[in-house]
Amino acid sequence: MDTQSLQAFIAVADTASFSLAGERLHLTQPAISKRIAALEAQTDAKLFDRINRRVSLTEAGRLLLPQARRILQLVEESRRQLHDLSGQVAGSLTLATSHHVGLHRLPPVLKAYTRRYPGVDLDLRFLDSEQAYQGVVSGAIELAVVTLAPRPNPQVESVPVWTDHLRFVAAPEHPLAGAGRVSLGELASHPAVLPGPLTFTRDIVVDAFSQAGLAISVALSTNYLETLKMMAGIGLGWSVLPESMIDAEVTVLAVDHPPLVRRLGYLVHRERTLSNAGRAMLAQLEAARPDLAETPDQT
Repeated sequence: MDTQSLQAFIAVADTASFSLAGERLHLTQPAISKRIAALEAQTDAKLFDRINRRVSLTEAGRLLLPQARRILQLVEESRRQLHDLSGQVAGSLTLATSHHVGLHRLPPVLKAYTRRYPGVDLDLRFLDSEQAYQGVVSGAIELAVVTLAPRPNPQVESVPVWTDHLRFVAAPEHPLAGAGRVSLGELASHPAVLPGPLTFTRDIVVDAFSQAGLAISVALSTNYLETLKMMAGIGLGWSVLPESMIDAEVTVLAVDHPPLVRRLGYLVHRERTLSNAGRAMLAQLEAARPDLAETPDQT
């Protein structure tokens, strides 16, 4: 099997479209079809069904897909290891980051890195932390800088770099804004606007209420903290934000509960051989790492 046919196969499987696969690989649709036909001839199996313009994997296709991903990953790792024998920091680095980390924490690191290693082709992907986490687990992403999971996967090395101190906030005119000390129970009696239900930050907040035997009424949710801040600021519900985002648009609520924290840091697969570019990025992140010893780990 040639790698070009495998790349086309994976692209069609991911997009469920020959034309979209062509756009992804910068090829024409006939070129994609030709590569798929060649792969089907090599495997002596039909890999896709095309019914009413819908493209779906056959049983053989579903069996081949994870193997194809592993083959391409192995080829890329082999190329990287051979290249790294020179010790030169160059080549490509696939780095995923969340929007919040990418906007508020990572720019100084990336600026220093790109100036120091101009030969690195940086493939920067903005993903939700949870998606980036899965990308590292699957091997599709070499390195991720995101919100760390409260309960990390044992396959992944999870290293904190920064700590976000989270604060309960609401609009200045919210009924609890001028109420002095507020209990979690009082807070739970009002609607909240929070990150989505599958996010690590949402888990941290919900867990704090669950331990007190309380449930949260979530009116709206979004994974973008800047949008949460806007929704809380106009009175759609209370929320939780990092201290660094708090300004006059929202009021910090004096909640009778220990401060919530979340860790931001990097993820690498424990069994992955990092490229020179990847190791250089880890060194840059470590150089940006403040002293975390003063803050107890509450995640």
